[in-house]
Amino acid sequence: MAAGPMKMRATIAGGNIDVRVLMTHPMTTAQSGQPLHFIQNVVVKQNGKTVIEAEISQAVSRNPVFTFRLKGGAKGDKIEVSWVDNKGDSNKIESAVA
Repeated sequence: MAAGPMKMRATIAGGNIDVRVLMTHPMTTAQSGQPLHFIQNVVVKQNGKTVIEAEISQAVSRNPVFTFRLKGGAKGDKIEVSWVDNKGDSNKIESAVA
């Protein structure tokens, strides 16, 4: 696994689940003079079912914070966020909706 630990908060409000996740990753670009190293794919799952799949690029800042709003859901639902970078490294975090 690359980088450090991830942090996530998932709360329910108005029948929707709001997810905020910090993905610790260096996200280096060609402009930095270092080899490219960036998150390519992000997957969000709710109770084991994929609800978001995203492809991102090196245009995203170091240690990005993403926020997602998921329709429906309930307190206690299991949310999992994972990523894979262009070097094949990966990381994931799981949390129950509070």
